[in-house]
Amino acid sequence: MTNPDVSPPFGLRLGTEGSPTTIAVPTGPHATSVELCLFASGAPNAVETRVPLTNRLGAAWWEVLHPGLVTEGTHYGLRVSGDGHNEARLLSDPWALAYSGSVDWRAKPGVHASPDPGDTAPFTMRGVAVDDRFDWGADVRPNTAWTDTVIYEVHVKGATKTHPEVPQALRGTYAGFCHPAFIAHLVGLGITAVELLPIHQNVPEERLAGLGLTNYWGYNTLGFLAPHNGYASAGSGSALVRECKGMVKLLHEAGIEVILDVVYNHTCEAGPGGPMLAYRGLDPHGWYRPHDTTGCGNSVDSTQPIALTLILDSLRYWVEEFHVDGFRFDLATTLGRGRDGQFDAQGTFINAVAQDPVVSKVKLIAEAWDIGPGGYQVGSFPAPWAEWNDRYRDLVRDHWHNEPRPLGAFARRNTGNPDLFAAFGRRPWSSINFITAHDGFCLRDLVSYNNKHNDENGERNRDGSNDNRSWNHGVEGETDDPLIVSARQRTQRNLLATLMLSQGTPMLLGGDELGRTQTGNNNAYCLDNETSWFDWSAVDTSLTEFVRELTALRHTSAVFRQRDWLAEDDAQWFSPSGEPMTIEQWDDPEGCGLQLLLLGSSDEQDRLVLLHEGGEPEEFTLPKGDWIALLTTALPDDPEHEIVDGVFRPEYPCVAVFARA
Repeated sequence: MTNPDVSPPFGLRLGTEGSPTTIAVPTGPHATSVELCLFASGAPNAVETRVPLTNRLGAAWWEVLHPGLVTEGTHYGLRVSGDGHNEARLLSDPWALAYSGSVDWRAKPGVHASPDPGDTAPFTMRGVAVDDRFDWGADVRPNTAWTDTVIYEVHVKGATKTHPEVPQALRGTYAGFCHPAFIAHLVGLGITAVELLPIHQNVPEERLAGLGLTNYWGYNTLGFLAPHNGYASAGSGSALVRECKGMVKLLHEAGIEVILDVVYNHTCEAGPGGPMLAYRGLDPHGWYRPHDTTGCGNSVDSTQPIALTLILDSLRYWVEEFHVDGFRFDLATTLGRGRDGQFDAQGTFINAVAQDPVVSKVKLIAEAWDIGPGGYQVGSFPAPWAEWNDRYRDLVRDHWHNEPRPLGAFARRNTGNPDLFAAFGRRPWSSINFITAHDGFCLRDLVSYNNKHNDENGERNRDGSNDNRSWNHGVEGETDDPLIVSARQRTQRNLLATLMLSQGTPMLLGGDELGRTQTGNNNAYCLDNETSWFDWSAVDTSLTEFVRELTALRHTSAVFRQRDWLAEDDAQWFSPSGEPMTIEQWDDPEGCGLQLLLLGSSDEQDRLVLLHEGGEPEEFTLPKGDWIALLTTALPDDPEHEIVDGVFRPEYPCVAVFARA
């Protein structure tokens, strides 16, 4: 028999194999009653049955439910009464394992400051009782070493929405994402991990709904334990959960890890006076910080016990029940802030993750900034965290777009960013290197536009960053000029080659290998349409093949995947003349040529990486020895580059990789 005085896990959990069905709800100190509201279906006007819950220990309400009262597929919500609460607001369970329906903003449900007492049940989302058991069979986590990891940041829907080899009914869904045709593409690219834009249940903001848009990226979370229902191919509740788990299982079979982009720093309830959809209705004062550091209206206070409990419950659930392999934490600085509002690398959240026996064992990636005081913290997270490195992004863009920067700064970014990550026992893989990400220009647009073109977002082109470090090569947008087209193609290859051949962990933005364009939009967060989806009818096959060659070279050359920091007996730098670099050359902001000799082990050849960023041809005297070219960023129709008497003379800006003959 279950002891009714021992609290079950939060949320509604169906009993299985003789265990009872339970519901547990945390509330603030002023709640005077909590009711479990049951619905026979997800229809907006379905009949509602209310079940009063018992207050136990003052901090949470729970019940062991009668058999048959709740069954698989039952839809449910919560109502809370008391000072600061509103019984008319049907609340979603933050611990729900699946949700049904959507938020109908036209009815303005759940507005905290509204005096309207109208019932919001027909207009908001409900939890669904789920049997989340799943046959994982012989599933084995890839457990790819950080040094061998190549990340592919990608949107579940956008990747396959127009894929011709994926059946129409599966396109843009979890099932479509794990279709053999798309998995074959990932494997062929040499990808070892997909980093999925948020797949937690999310809802669009009211403002976007009013514009006929949506939060396509998904950074507006309602439920942190439930897969987003908009990516299901068929069914909801248990079927949705099984489909998402099936995606992970098939990716694992292909040797691909699954990393989730998670948004614990804020919820979908916006700022003060915003909607009362879940958290604000359970405890008006227990979830959010007094000052917003996210720019989204609210900031989750991870020092509050209930907020930290939800975050850890969610992380463990996705590791244990969905077998995911890691997490990328959006605006992680907010999560790392202490009670005083300052970032603390040894604070509540970071220490809790480090001590958790489940979460601490998977890949952890921080987006180490927010908009609050002292918000930029790249390099500050402790081992074993990795971090998105925007300094790498900015400097590499500047280098290939001919912006004056000392070569020494570029060399530090190329060799794992020791100035940022060498302290406190961290390693080169701690730097997640990227040129492009979901936020900002995609690669093709980076070389085709000087300015953002975001009019489709409905904000008169005022949204999105103005600091793009892009270069249109002489014409804004698409052009038929063959010289400009070729120059753009070479710059894309130079950027990609720099990324894949740098020390650290490379992250490729999904679609860049296809030549995808967003027609100059650098903030397509609200566009669930052809602007954001991969266009599989217009693939740059030459670029795709080049990316495959790059990743293959990285995977087969251990010198590009160093576990420890490069020392003098690991690497040597040379000027174009073939002489060791001088201090003056390192500090020269106009310098445009470098050679990096990476010394292989006894069973691996040395590798020489040549980087020529200048617009004019230049002679490179290679270090002593016989060299053969393994890869260059030259286009297929470019003149072949040959080594003549130890001299290499590229016609265009390029990256070239050589091996000792």
